[in-house]
Formats: sequence, structure tokens, C-alpha cells
Amino acid sequence: MVFKNLRSIREDRDIRQREIAELLHISQNTYSQYETGAIALTAEVLITLADYYHCSVDYLLDRTEDPGFCPKR
Repeated sequence: MVFKNLRSIREDRDIRQREIAELLHISQNTYSQYETGAIALTAEVLITLADYYHCSVDYLLDRTEDPGFCPKR
């Protein structure tokens, strides 16, 4: 399953996959696979990303289109 909000929130902030991978202590390739849905996101990764972007896990998982409280940093 491809998570378009996960990719778009990163791109909207001009952040490279490598930077997010460093935050998560994983390789850039692993992070890329999260975005494309090749591998499943873990709860730990989702929570870390939601905290980093100041948004809900539902937004990152495309369960809502309303970024609501996802302010740009």
C-alpha cells in the first residue's frame, strides 16, 4: 500500500528521504520502501514520524486528507 501523504508531507517540507532515514536510524532504501508500501510501517516508526511532523498517524496512513495540525516546521 502506497502512502501518498507520507511522501507528500516530506516533499512539502523539502526534506530528503535520507534525512528521515537518519531520524529513524534506518537506511534510505528502507525508508523508500516504507513510502512505496514495499514493507510495512511499524507502530514505532509511525509514532516517530507523527511526532516529527506534528500530525496524526491517520494522516500519515491516508485515513484522512485533512492535515489539520501538521504545521510546516
